[in-house]
Amino acid sequence: MRHPFRAALATLALAAIPLMAQDAYKIDPVHSEISFKIRHLLAKTSGRFTKFNGTIKVDTADISKSSVEVSIDAASINTDNEKRDAHLRTPDFFDVEKFPTITFKSTSVKEVAKGKLEVTGDFTLHGVTKRITFPITNAGTQPGMQPGSTVAGFVDGALTINRNEYGIKTYPGVLGDDVAISLNIEAGKAGAAKK
Repeated sequence: MRHPFRAALATLALAAIPLMAQDAYKIDPVHSEISFKIRHLLAKTSGRFTKFNGTIKVDTADISKSSVEVSIDAASINTDNEKRDAHLRTPDFFDVEKFPTITFKSTSVKEVAKGKLEVTGDFTLHGVTKRITFPITNAGTQPGMQPGSTVAGFVDGALTINRNEYGIKTYPGVLGDDVAISLNIEAGKAGAAKK
């Protein structure tokens, strides 16, 4: 028969162990990509944002308690053409003086298959906020390049938005309405020691 005192001690010990189910990861912009494609006449033009940050909280015990927050510097748009990029920053398009950031804040995270997530949340672009959902793959975690560090990967995220719905309506017919967005994210565990 198990000693009641030992059982009580075991219960107290378990209660004293902090729950480690939820881990916070900071997005590493150097090893991540937020890119897009849009039709220009008959072909497609691509671009990306080079400055962004965010936090991904992963609850391994209950994935539905996970969350994502991202902030993008709209002025960091880069299509490998300085003249075009300067135009994209004007009121004709992103109007970065008035709307300097593009943000996303999740409202729910759902695992629809092993490692396959659907993330829903509020996306704000050009001063307009809409609820969006996109699929992304949880690539798991592994030790990072720095001793004691851990990285997580979230890859092959994809969604399409209609730019007209966000008040960007210039050059109809020349530019397509739909913008295809691609997300590939590497993030380091917050608070991990760096050397």
